[in-house]
Amino acid sequence: MTTPGAVIVDAVAYAQAIEDAVKASAAYYAGGTSVLDDDAYDRLVRAIAAWEDENPEQVLPDSPTGKVAGGAVEGDVPHTRAMLSLDNVFSAEEFTAWTASLTRRVGHDITAFGVEPKLDGLAIAARYTRGRLTRLITRGDGTAGEDVSHAIGTVEGLPAELTEPVTVEVRGEVLMTTAQFEHANEVRTAHGGAPFANPRNAAAGTLRARERAYTVPMTFFGYGLLPLDDTEPALAALLDESAHSDLMARAGGYGVNTTATTAVPGVTASTVEEVLARVAEIAGLRASLPFGIDGIVVKADLAADQRAAGSGSRAPRWATAYKLPAVEKITRLLAVEWNVGRTGIIAPRAVLEPVEIDGSTITYATLHNPADITRRDLRLGDHVMVHRAGDVIPRIEAPVAHLRTGDEQPIVFPEACPRCGSGIDTSEQRWRCVNGRDCHLVASLSYAAGRDQLDIEGLGHTRVVQLVEAGLVTDLAGLFALTRDQLLGLERMGETSTDNLLAALATARNQPLSRVLCALGVRGTGRSMSRRIARHFATMDLLRAADAEAIQQVEGIGTEKAPSIVAELAELAPLIDQLVAAGVNMTEPGATPPAPATPDGADGESGGDGTRAVAAAGPLAGMTVVVTGAMTGALEKLSRNQMNELIERAGGRSSSSVSKKTSLVVAGEGAGSKRTKAETLGLRLAAPDEFAALVADYVDAGPGGEPTV
Repeated sequence: MTTPGAVIVDAVAYAQAIEDAVKASAAYYAGGTSVLDDDAYDRLVRAIAAWEDENPEQVLPDSPTGKVAGGAVEGDVPHTRAMLSLDNVFSAEEFTAWTASLTRRVGHDITAFGVEPKLDGLAIAARYTRGRLTRLITRGDGTAGEDVSHAIGTVEGLPAELTEPVTVEVRGEVLMTTAQFEHANEVRTAHGGAPFANPRNAAAGTLRARERAYTVPMTFFGYGLLPLDDTEPALAALLDESAHSDLMARAGGYGVNTTATTAVPGVTASTVEEVLARVAEIAGLRASLPFGIDGIVVKADLAADQRAAGSGSRAPRWATAYKLPAVEKITRLLAVEWNVGRTGIIAPRAVLEPVEIDGSTITYATLHNPADITRRDLRLGDHVMVHRAGDVIPRIEAPVAHLRTGDEQPIVFPEACPRCGSGIDTSEQRWRCVNGRDCHLVASLSYAAGRDQLDIEGLGHTRVVQLVEAGLVTDLAGLFALTRDQLLGLERMGETSTDNLLAALATARNQPLSRVLCALGVRGTGRSMSRRIARHFATMDLLRAADAEAIQQVEGIGTEKAPSIVAELAELAPLIDQLVAAGVNMTEPGATPPAPATPDGADGESGGDGTRAVAAAGPLAGMTVVVTGAMTGALEKLSRNQMNELIERAGGRSSSSVSKKTSLVVAGEGAGSKRTKAETLGLRLAAPDEFAALVADYVDAGPGGEPTV
């Protein structure tokens, strides 16, 4: 096989490259599988195109540069109008050159561009007759496609009936969202099938499947609307003369799903600069989207400009795809490491053959848990599809099963804790050493002493190791029993260091309950959940007395997590008792304890379900606030956790993600995709100084005048 992206040096290599590209395209469009990932295929086709530019007289008829993507699939349903592919650009310079070419073709500057995400799925045409969905057709070779009408009813966003009884064709992309993909693989593996490599492959394979014992949902996003031969003449003329943006608004009005329902709706732009700004915005939001995109589609918006530009045999000249760096690549799974976390959780990590994704070299990826490995049917030596977007931890989507050679080996699960050799509790999906936190005591104590937990200055990792190896500390409570003589007896601990550490421990005793809970590392909770629990129950005694049903009243705790938290608190009971005896605070300042529920719920404070009806208070009451970027001014010294604590003290709810439900985004220096998303959604933005003034009454002056919460 030709190395994707390699320079083609002669006609023999050129012919081999075409054969490889045709095979890869045929495999993908026939069943959603391919020996190449998208990036490798793009690089191979670009190498073919470069050779053809230098040797135009030797272009072979099978070359993919002159064919519609998907042309390897035979179709028997003629398209009313050619269903073409898109040419690609890969940089701002290439895009600017494309717009200059478009200007020359139409004879004037383009004043209206349509800009929308390029969805990573399978193109189809959906035909509606008098408002009812009657046929689904794939792109095929652009002139005729495959009838996949058997999939009607499984594609969300394509209504069975439009809001108006019109005869039209809607063109768009069928894909699987992240959630649909996970569900599809669960169902597929439960029926004995190999998991899909990624959502795009899953959608392509599922759309064509006719005799499966199961069905899984997919999602449609429309990007085109055109008349059919029997469309009412007045409507046909209107559709032919409408701008692309107007067509999308009409499609949405008919009840068809479009990108207008997403965080990256299609927009119009009047200049190249505006287009490139929108490209940057969509690229910044890519990692947070619930579906895959591989670029941004830019088209001349006006119908007159589209007609003037015309189309080639493969692609329209009035539209192009601005491709983004690949977030998925195929590589090999070399080994699996089993690491023990601070709470004793035994976590598998994939060791990969190094692969570059979106500018970073990836050598490790998360594997979640043993059940996930089994469900995905992963084996050592497998070719695997690895996904990474933005700052998201790389993950393995699935093995590329059709590339297996038979030499792959099963992944061996540990029979004893890989850290201490003790037994393993396998009763839950995430396996755990039976010694729990004691297995990795150094990690557990280092975490508890961290800035966002008990904030014990001077108790870094090295000092924790020293204390544990000296036998002075065997659990978290042991830190508060340390004496001055014990610390002075340690190497490199002088009087100043000793006194400072003892002072830091004294300060840590007075941390709020939320930070104590976080330091304990209750499984299933983190910093924000610990704050919610502490503010709901107000005291450790009330929390420990709560059953699973009571704990479910805390926002974000469901029926599965609540029993686990109850069990964790029971397991931690001896340690909590020791902390209480050591004088560690077990209350949350400013929190109101829940009133006891009465049988009829008429206690004046609670509803019939026993939940509290606490009066809203503070300048952020009822608001969901997201903080992004670096804080400045009065908030400069606050960590992100302290910012979240400040938000909640002021009556608000902190969140790490921006959505339509977000009330306010505090955008500091270097704010990136979250600020972009907030602007796209039209949310309220505040600079750090503005926010500091809003919550000034809730910021306390700490030692030296530094702000604290």
